[in-house]
Amino acid sequence: MDFRVYIPVRYGSTRLPGKPLADIAGKPLIQHVHERALESGASAVIIATDDERIRACALGFGARVCMTSAHHRSGTERLAEAAAALKEDEDAIIVNLQGDEPRVAPALLAQVAGLLDDQPGAELATLCAPLGSAIALRDPNIVKAVVDREGYALYFSRAPIPWDREHFGAESAASEVSLADRAYLRHLGLYAYRVKTLKRLARLEPCVLEHLEALEQLRALYYGYRVAVAVVQREIEPGVDTPSDLEYMRRVFDREHRARGAV
Repeated sequence: MDFRVYIPVRYGSTRLPGKPLADIAGKPLIQHVHERALESGASAVIIATDDERIRACALGFGARVCMTSAHHRSGTERLAEAAAALKEDEDAIIVNLQGDEPRVAPALLAQVAGLLDDQPGAELATLCAPLGSAIALRDPNIVKAVVDREGYALYFSRAPIPWDREHFGAESAASEVSLADRAYLRHLGLYAYRVKTLKRLARLEPCVLEHLEALEQLRALYYGYRVAVAVVQREIEPGVDTPSDLEYMRRVFDREHRARGAV
């Protein structure tokens, strides 16, 4: 199966400006992300950005870069422009990997591409994992998903969904017993699109649900697109959104570096 990985990257970030160039274990964050993408078996890895600093950095470690407009409202729009500029085939599969995920498992990139390839009725594909704790269920930074019996997404939310009326009180946390139900899923934020779908989505106006939840994937559901979901049984490393996330990631890479040196 042939697929590409596109990495949308911008310099500005409300909580951590300039994070794509932040140093982690002697390399910029974006280089670690690029390396994970290369390990996935993708036929091409493209960094899509509007920033010359990121372009120069990426070219420095040998990445392919496509410059895009600075006025995109979302990563989807940025990828659509890049796919059009690079004249990708309309049926080509593109995996969207966020530029702040230096610990993503490369196998997941291939898996989400394969899911879309195997589901001709789906227009997008994404991955979820069982939600492991009551704290995570209540955390608005962790996106939850609900799927139907055929494995298609019904909704994504920052709220604890589905709501267990019997066990979830206004003052109490969800019980671990309830979380054992496979209905509770954490969205992993990886997407696969066919190029023609990517372009159509980018032309659509953002919807009210997308604005309220600040979740771009709700645009696809709002306009009736079918999103195939696979559940993976593995722990997912967090991305880098805040200064504390960056320090945590530096410690993780430092521990791994010391462990390799001790072997």
